[in-house]
Amino acid sequence: MALLHKPVLLGEAIESLNIQPDGLYIDGAFGRGGHGRAILERLGPNGRLLAFDKDPAAIEALDQTFREDHRFDMIQGSFTLLTEALRARRRTGRAAGILLDLGLSSPQLLDAGRGFSFRLDGPLDMRMDNRRGPTAADWLAGAAEKEIADVIYKYGEEPAARRIAGAIVKQRKRQKITTTRQLADLVSRVVVAKGKKQHPATRAFQAIRIFINRELDELRQVLPEAAAALQKGGRLAVISFHSLEDRIVKRFIRQEARPDHAAPAWAAPAAGRPPRLKPVGRQIRPAASELNANPRARSAVLRVAERC
Repeated sequence: MALLHKPVLLGEAIESLNIQPDGLYIDGAFGRGGHGRAILERLGPNGRLLAFDKDPAAIEALDQTFREDHRFDMIQGSFTLLTEALRARRRTGRAAGILLDLGLSSPQLLDAGRGFSFRLDGPLDMRMDNRRGPTAADWLAGAAEKEIADVIYKYGEEPAARRIAGAIVKQRKRQKITTTRQLADLVSRVVVAKGKKQHPATRAFQAIRIFINRELDELRQVLPEAAAALQKGGRLAVISFHSLEDRIVKRFIRQEARPDHAAPAWAAPAAGRPPRLKPVGRQIRPAASELNANPRARSAVLRVAERC
């Protein structure tokens, strides 16, 4: 049975891109194609949509509508391949819009075998591309206690990071932690919920997933590439789902909106160098109607910038 996915901030994201029928658009995290489909619907016969996704399941789930559309081009890999992909297609600096939706898709969360959810019991994997790299279980089995604590604190902003790390190291001496249920139960014993709506394991799972997939590193890498890929008047729209992502995006747009944005910190300022981006409006959050229909959208933030 197909797992339905509701794209977050769909109308707001599409409107923010100010889509031109003949433009080249980039969907940096295709997922199940909710945003991508809406972009294609607004493109003319000469428009193009280039999409990226690391998840092999996203490629396998492509329906015939996408596969048979000559305007659509799919790359299995990280959006950090953006510059390379545009250069290969001789479209460097010619993108009319770039959308980065940084969230997990519903199929990823609802598939116990992927290991993303603490609510479902499955193998502790957490890899976006489950063909490459160590699983979360592999990393927890060998990482030093301090490294585990640092990751959970840095990427999850979890106050109990040291206690969680200590409990993990103690537990793995008896038995390797290989399932999401094992890890969720362990964290729940350490972190007292105290009536909070958030599950005690939320921050720890988030932190480990971000670390395993290098999510923040890849975001920092792709933002300058995206700015360089845009043509004048092109739009960059980023949907983030937690404060660490949003902070990186906010600071990047602010930096790029200043003169001398490209100069290294040690260099003398170059007089008259113009800003590269300008912010478009304020941050956008889901409307109450969307939150009622899709509670997972509650932490989403959309920020938009335009190439000067």
